Amino acid sequence: MHPRNAHTKGYDFEKLTKVTPSLRQFVIKTPTGKDSIDFSNADAVKCLNQALLKHHYKISYWDISKEFLCPPVPGRADYIHAMADLLKIDNQNKIVNNVRALDIGTGANLIYPILGERIYKWSFTASDINPKALQNADEIRDKNGLNTKLVLQRDNDKYFHGVIEQDQTFHITLCNPPFHDSERSANKATQSKWQKLGKKPKTTLNFGGHSPELWCKGGEVLFIKRMIRESKRYSKQCAWFTSLVSKKESLSALKLALKKIDVAEVKVVKMAQGQKTSRFIAWSFQTHSERQAIYNPK
Repeated sequence: MHPRNAHTKGYDFEKLTKVTPSLRQFVIKTPTGKDSIDFSNADAVKCLNQALLKHHYKISYWDISKEFLCPPVPGRADYIHAMADLLKIDNQNKIVNNVRALDIGTGANLIYPILGERIYKWSFTASDINPKALQNADEIRDKNGLNTKLVLQRDNDKYFHGVIEQDQTFHITLCNPPFHDSERSANKATQSKWQKLGKKPKTTLNFGGHSPELWCKGGEVLFIKRMIRESKRYSKQCAWFTSLVSKKESLSALKLALKKIDVAEVKVVKMAQGQKTSRFIAWSFQTHSERQAIYNPK
């Protein structure tokens, strides 16, 4: 994990159950005698998230229904920290203050605005195509005094149009795209996940999620390619565009798409959480010096 990640030493269940007593019912002992939870239990995973967000990020209220994605907090925090490092490169190796970030597809959980604001005091605009998800995100925002601006994306084929205003600028955009290309491939991945957890395979996910969060036609490659094409229109309004990429094999097609639209810079940033390796791709249409206009507006 990133060295600034609050979760590098694992879960302190003694502290977590103090702030969220309901977590105690889910705590079990591993064969080595350590405290843990059954990660195949959706209720246990959500309760752990509530405890983590309350203990580490002072989030007093956080709840989602089972139809929505329940994000792994440590991994999501890694993405935030890695983006902070990306921005730092353009700022004489200093953490950028007053970051303006755009979360594409924030979902009902509002996880990136929560972490970005609580860790670095970033200012967020967050969009989603699902009114019900935004309604839940709105409740989380208001009950915790967050400053995120929520925007309903009314065009399912757009990412930035209708969200970024004419004179608005952002330091960075972020996205956790639907990884799978069909319900079948999503279910297949679910079966594999249950087997790795040592459980009898079933079609339900321990981390929830509904179809637009999990799959789309063409999977993550087509989803991010479309984002890449549209991003060119907003090349002067965003210093960096980024997206998580689930499969390493997807990178070659994405790099080719970026080459075709002549971006100034492309970076692939690797992240690791235990034995799991993840990554995000970042691109900018501006040079290092040109990005300073967004970093330090006059």
